[in-house]
Amino acid sequence: MALTENAKKVHEKLLSDHHSTFMEYDTEFIERFENFAFDEVLKESSLDDKTHMMAVLATLIGSQAVDTFAVMAEGAYNIGVTPIELKEIIYQAVAYLGYGRVLPFLRTANTIFLKHGVQLPLEGQATTTLEDRLQKGEQAQVDIFGESMRGFSESGPKETRHINRWLSANCFGDYYTRKGLDYKQREMITFCFLFAQGGCEPQLISHAAANMKIGNDKDFLIQIVSQCLPYIGYPRSLNALRCIEEAVKNNK
Repeated sequence: MALTENAKKVHEKLLSDHHSTFMEYDTEFIERFENFAFDEVLKESSLDDKTHMMAVLATLIGSQAVDTFAVMAEGAYNIGVTPIELKEIIYQAVAYLGYGRVLPFLRTANTIFLKHGVQLPLEGQATTTLEDRLQKGEQAQVDIFGESMRGFSESGPKETRHINRWLSANCFGDYYTRKGLDYKQREMITFCFLFAQGGCEPQLISHAAANMKIGNDKDFLIQIVSQCLPYIGYPRSLNALRCIEEAVKNNK
């Protein structure tokens, strides 16, 4: 068995600069994997290259796959995912995975950028200040989820109200309001962070609904899950599909 012509083309496009010992030591395995991920799976996709790679990168962060992220981030850079877009994916992941789990990916990205001569730090993308991040963050929630989110930062039981305030000011005010990615891209990567790490099904249903509300429809989300399946496996992919169906049912 050898790589199909389609798998060879994708491998060259993404990984031409990457030498892997797997081709020497695990030939049968890597041929099966790349024929699946780089040919059979891609035949089911109508996603553009950039959207596909952004989803894969977000999924790899969500599943803590640092080694694979290092390889695929190089591929993403090769096909046109910009340093700003890549950094924005990593920054936003902090709100959904925490600083401790995201830091290795930030270090990896910086290493890749320096290797390619990218000047760091990148141009700033913040649009909020410490004074207006709460207000603008809540407005972002309203823009994405709808008017029901108006006043969210002051809602809930008194003893946990500060968490809702942080969600508005930090998760949305510090990250979603940044330039570099639009709302549809940010909701898409959030969906990937959630289904890749698992155990976040209530939030995944909510963000599946949010995706669909702003234009990332059911078929698009199914494609995202399908294209990321080779990197996270079947159980979490099937859970994600169930959550999409639940979101559709709730929106009726």
